[in-house]
Formats: sequence, C-alpha cells, structure tokens
Amino acid sequence: MSSSDNTIPIEAWNTVLFEKFSRFRDVVTRGLSGHSDELLRRRPYQPDAYVLDIGCGFGDTTLQIAQQVGVKGSAAGVDCASNFIDLARVEAKQKGIANVHYFAADVQAHDLFGPYDHAFSRFGTQFFNLPGAAFRNIRSVLKPGGTFSMIVWRKREDNPWVNKAEVLVKGMVPVVSHEDTDQVHCGPGPFSMAGADLVSDLLRGAGFDRISFERYDTPICIGRTLDEAIECAMALGPAGEIIRLAAEEGQKRKPEVIDALQKLFKPYLRGDGVWLDSSSWFVSARNPAS
Repeated sequence: MSSSDNTIPIEAWNTVLFEKFSRFRDVVTRGLSGHSDELLRRRPYQPDAYVLDIGCGFGDTTLQIAQQVGVKGSAAGVDCASNFIDLARVEAKQKGIANVHYFAADVQAHDLFGPYDHAFSRFGTQFFNLPGAAFRNIRSVLKPGGTFSMIVWRKREDNPWVNKAEVLVKGMVPVVSHEDTDQVHCGPGPFSMAGADLVSDLLRGAGFDRISFERYDTPICIGRTLDEAIECAMALGPAGEIIRLAAEEGQKRKPEVIDALQKLFKPYLRGDGVWLDSSSWFVSARNPAS
C-alpha cells in the first residue's frame, strides 16, 4: 500500500484508537483543552463566522466554536473516523445545539464543502500522510482572507507528559516499525509537525501567507490517579503504540513496564492527579485575499 494512502490510519482511528480514546475520553479532552481553550481565548471567532474544525474527534472543540460564533454563525466538524462523527452528532443533538454539524472525510483527499471564513484544528493535522495535499485542500475551501489556526505538538523533549513514558518503554520493549507489521496504526504520529521550518514550508507551498508560530506551555493531567495515569500511558500515545505493535512480546513485558511507570510517575502525583509539562505551537496562516 502506498505511503500516501490513509486507509490504514483511518481504520485505526475507527477501531482500536477509537476504543482507547473513548475509554480515556475525560483525561484526553481535559488535557488537550488546556491548549485549545487558550487559543480560542486569544483568537475568538466572531459572531456569524462559518468555521471548519479539522480532526474534530469527539466534537468538543466544534461545540466551543459553535458557541463563539452564535446563532448567526455555524461550525462544521470533520474527522476521518466515522465513529467519532456518529458520536459527535448524537451528543450535539442531545444538547440541542443547532448551529453545528459533522461529516466524515479524509481531509487530504475529499470534498470539505465550504466556503468557510476560518479553519481550526486541535492536534488533528499531525497524522496526514500527505500534509501538503491536506493544506492545499483546506485552503481551497477558505474564503479569500480566511484564516487557518492549528495546534500541534512541539518537540518530544519539551513534552515530558508523553516523552518520558515513551523513552522508558523503548528501553524495555522491542520497537516494531509500521512497515514491519500488518497491524493498523495512527499514521505519521503526534510529533510530525514539531518543526516550525517544515510546517512553514508546507503551508507556504500550499499557498498560505502570514504564517506565524506561538509557543504555548501548560501542564497536562495524564490521570486523576496514579493507576489511571499508568493505564493511559499503556494505551495511548507512542508508549502505548510500542506495546501494541510489539504484540505478544509487548504483552509479556507489561508487568515490568507497569512497575517502571509507577516509579516514573509517582513524583508527579498531586492531590488532583498526575501532572507533567506539555508544549505546543499555535500556528496561524491566511488564505491570501484575491
């Protein structure tokens, strides 16, 4: 299968990753919202705007945007995984929010409808096999002068909330590359857009201008208890992927990994959970005015 084909990542997000993210939904959404809440505070969308939320997942950011733009505006959430979209639709309907809708699509290849005043993404652009194609597609549905704001993780070393567990597990479990297994996987991974120069070149190559980066650091709670933090690390992120892709060998090493993670996380345990530092880029770009 071509490295540009998103079939495997889409299957992963619809199956094993959907199940894991659903299991730890509260931890994940509370942790990630530390970044998206700040960006939406700094750059709120104006009433009557039409905004596309890319890689919307459970749809929580789409609902936030819908509240910002008010009844005269609207928010559309798109995700490659139909299971996330189905759940987001049900919950939006239950909450009676009428100015939001969701659709499933591969952002790098499918019609995104529009035109939109703005596009937004919270950690949803890092898994594109062809980010240049995805960025061109996003720009094609933005109005002239429309903006694209995305949050992406900075380098691993500045994200100990996930990097510490990854380094530990790599020293204990054989690392299996995506090319050496027939198991589904998430795609390029959470740090594929950590380099500002690379991302800037991709956006400029897609036709965007006025590209800027703002660093934002904030602690993340990776579990309300020590046990939950360990379970989350074993299931999600690079550490969890290493264990899963190692298959039988990964399962065999789990007891010693759990013991090591307990020692690793214990110094970061507070009264309200296990907290470690995280670091992201707030990236902004504009579709040039015609």
